[in-house]
Amino acid sequence: MSETASSRAASLAHLRRDGLAKGDPIPLPLTMAAIFHNPGDGAGYSQYGRYSNSTWDAVEHMLAHLEDAPCVGFPSGMAAISAVFFGLLKSGDRVLLPSDGYHATRALAERFLKPFGITYDLRPTSTFLDGGFDGYRLVYAETPSNPRLDICDITAVAEAAHRAGATVVVDNTTMTPFGQRPLDLGADVVVAADTKAANGHSDVLFGHVASRNPEIIAAVTGWREMAGGIPGPFEAWLVHRGLETLDVRFDRMCSSAEEIAKRLKNHRAVSGLRYPGLEGDPSHNLARAQMVRFGFLVSFELASEGKAEDFINNCTLMQAATSFGGVHTSAERRAKRGDAVPPGFVRLSVGCEPVEELWQAIEASLDKISG
Repeated sequence: MSETASSRAASLAHLRRDGLAKGDPIPLPLTMAAIFHNPGDGAGYSQYGRYSNSTWDAVEHMLAHLEDAPCVGFPSGMAAISAVFFGLLKSGDRVLLPSDGYHATRALAERFLKPFGITYDLRPTSTFLDGGFDGYRLVYAETPSNPRLDICDITAVAEAAHRAGATVVVDNTTMTPFGQRPLDLGADVVVAADTKAANGHSDVLFGHVASRNPEIIAAVTGWREMAGGIPGPFEAWLVHRGLETLDVRFDRMCSSAEEIAKRLKNHRAVSGLRYPGLEGDPSHNLARAQMVRFGFLVSFELASEGKAEDFINNCTLMQAATSFGGVHTSAERRAKRGDAVPPGFVRLSVGCEPVEELWQAIEASLDKISG
């Protein structure tokens, strides 16, 4: 971890310190309110729960500290993505999306942007630069892509897209600000589903938008206020609590994933292994250049749908669940979610269990399906 990242991590849990009066609670209080006492001129004060809440303010302050940029919180990752699309785009605009990224982003474009006269094209993450960006109002990258973990060069994409007049958005859900920093690499906007590692306990939906462009922040904030896509205060409080341990959890998960990926590579039941931290992975050199850590996601293929399901269901230290980034290791056969992957394709999210015990459980389940 760099000195800047280390300093940012160290101060994360102490952001409230300077504002505390004697006797104030050190943990963040939960403000459950739709209305606020507001006699006379209410300018500068909370007035109504659709516009502001002190619990949102605290979690947005934390996220802004991590991103080194203003942040706006949302009730889910897709709500954050929707705010960027509907806050920044207009009829006649053209958007570029990854063909191999999160499927709901493409579905949103097809079902809701298209009827408003906003067109979109798809391009694989690994060849995202090919073809240039002329004619696009917004270029949306997801790197590493979910679920195959392909990578594109954020700096090169940003430079080329900016020359073409496009705004660059990067979905950084899989990496968090501790693993990758798209704004520092030239992106205009970061979106993320804090449902995943940021919260870390798989008990809340949340998302955020970060940007150093005040016009973009104003646009997505305006969309949130008018459309009502606001986070609940209890959900914001949970994410605030989760963020306090993100550095510790993320470090453990990434370190374990690096070790487990090396061992999976040598197992006879596994093929098509992808992990950016492995030497020999197609994305490894680029990952070393633009990622701080290599992440906690590993993808690979097993021989069939049945073997993939048996591997996941029979592993004693693994949950069969969608989503990722929780303290518990989980895995999913992604073909059942509609991704264009083989039937035996597995996305593994490495959790916080002790790595040797976790590997023993994974190996035992793999041995059983390959025996």
